[in-house]
Amino acid sequence: MQKNLLNTIDSPEDLRLLNPEDLPELAKELREFIINIVATKEGHLGASLGVVELTIALHYVFNTPHDELIWDVGHQAYGHKILTGRKSVFHTNRQMGGISGFPKRSESVYDAFGVGHASTSVSAALGMAIASQLKGDFNKHHIAVIGDASIAGGMAFEGLNHAGVTDANLLVILNDNAIGIDPSVGALKQYLTNVKKGTQKRENIFEALNFNYTGPIDGHDLDSIIQELKRLKSVKGPKFLHIITTKGKGLKQAEEDQVRYHAPGKFDAITGELISKPNVKQPPKYQDVFGHTIVELATQNKNIVGITPAMPTGSSLKYMMDKIPDRAFDVGIAEQHAVTLASGMATQGLIPFCNIYSTFLQRAYDQIIHDVALQNVPVIFCLDRAGLVGADGATHHGVYDLSYLRCIPNLIIFAPRNEIELRNIMYTAQLGLQNPIAIRYPRGRGVTIDWQQPFSKIEIGTGAQLKEGSKMAVLSIGSIAKIISEAIKNSNAPKSVAHYDMRFVKPLDDLLLHRILKQYDLIITVEDNSVKGGFGSTVLEFAAQHHYNNQIHMLGIPDKFIEHGSTLALQESIGLDSVGLTQYINTLL
Repeated sequence: MQKNLLNTIDSPEDLRLLNPEDLPELAKELREFIINIVATKEGHLGASLGVVELTIALHYVFNTPHDELIWDVGHQAYGHKILTGRKSVFHTNRQMGGISGFPKRSESVYDAFGVGHASTSVSAALGMAIASQLKGDFNKHHIAVIGDASIAGGMAFEGLNHAGVTDANLLVILNDNAIGIDPSVGALKQYLTNVKKGTQKRENIFEALNFNYTGPIDGHDLDSIIQELKRLKSVKGPKFLHIITTKGKGLKQAEEDQVRYHAPGKFDAITGELISKPNVKQPPKYQDVFGHTIVELATQNKNIVGITPAMPTGSSLKYMMDKIPDRAFDVGIAEQHAVTLASGMATQGLIPFCNIYSTFLQRAYDQIIHDVALQNVPVIFCLDRAGLVGADGATHHGVYDLSYLRCIPNLIIFAPRNEIELRNIMYTAQLGLQNPIAIRYPRGRGVTIDWQQPFSKIEIGTGAQLKEGSKMAVLSIGSIAKIISEAIKNSNAPKSVAHYDMRFVKPLDDLLLHRILKQYDLIITVEDNSVKGGFGSTVLEFAAQHHYNNQIHMLGIPDKFIEHGSTLALQESIGLDSVGLTQYINTLL
């Protein structure tokens, strides 16, 4: 008979009142709770199911929130959120106005550090541990739970390297399940596999870094985890616990198809079967346009290579990895390495398409400048998930790329308004560009059913007029053009409003922009990038440089971090939906 233990727990203090023999039942209930909510509300599933026992054990043994717990990355933290006072609001997870899908310091005292990107936990926890030492709090514990895919990231190694020469009270727990979102890759993954199989004969790499290493142990055996955590509480200095888990544990389909059930959408909570959507022909996802197009181009051009830092499924580079595996590279969660690897390849005459989410490319900013642009190496950056991305929220919105890229010399910046434009700029880029180029496109589906058109070369630095108008010109960049077209059509005087897709933020179409500034006194720029320093700022700078006095209004992402919610709801909240844009146009007219 089910005890409904979870209903009695509103904080870790309640959890610690339970008898150890009750904890397996709590783990069962916690799994069922996560499955039932995510089945209907959607979100990340497999990662949190895999660490249910570890989550319970950590809060049972350690005095959280005084002892600080960091999850790397936050996909693992659903159970943590439920046990730390957010059970009653967990159904609002990732929804507008609800709780975040990731740990967030402003949301709970139990969320010691905000995490959305990978490989940050060791450095953050070490910083906290050193701070505790300096403040004389020698009994405070600092725990970083890091996945085997995340620990391969360079920053995690930097943190381990530093921690090993300190006496900080730091515990690093490696959640080893051989998968991040896609299967883990690289020599470290092979090393961990050998450790699990007992075939690793060389010195333990973590002991070599001066960590007190234990494991590997079964991450689903609550008694073993609790006993080991209690022992480690009395061990001084940096400690490393290696646990073996199964991503998706407790839901058969999630265990068997770990990639799809990382974030499966809606599914049947009892059977685990995905709920299929009506089979209606739809435009493709931009990522799939990239994925199919690079295969098409690479089949014709033997110099093309594809690179992604741990996102072959999310970026759709998986199509090339399946069909041309020797020229497609998943380098793990290592954006800096991905960029410089691409640059090295390009110096040898290869044509690298380096596919990275817009928000993740931020992590390789120096490499873009120093290793690519400064040397004017023709790397082709394909920036997926540009603009607002919806429920993943502030850590994942790709709304800064135009701003952080356009100040870099030598770099071409292009944003396709539809799938055909994406195909054509990819085709153009591999014809022998002498400069690096960044191509940014959004998450989700495009607008064109019949998108696989013959390739056509795009002239670099040229915009296009989409609609004539008599009084006002709207200048847009990228796929937001569709929303603007709807807004103009629904305005009070659609014939008064011209619409231009500028296509290139850099180089600008100078001739076209001169013509627009001479013809229209009233101009609106619209972008799904930060309004600070983005496309609109480029137009303003151009107008000032050439002594134009036009009335120019800039619309874009406001100067604040945008939280989570559906993309449409977020657009509505900042006036970048068609209704909001129509109202704005009407007020100016």
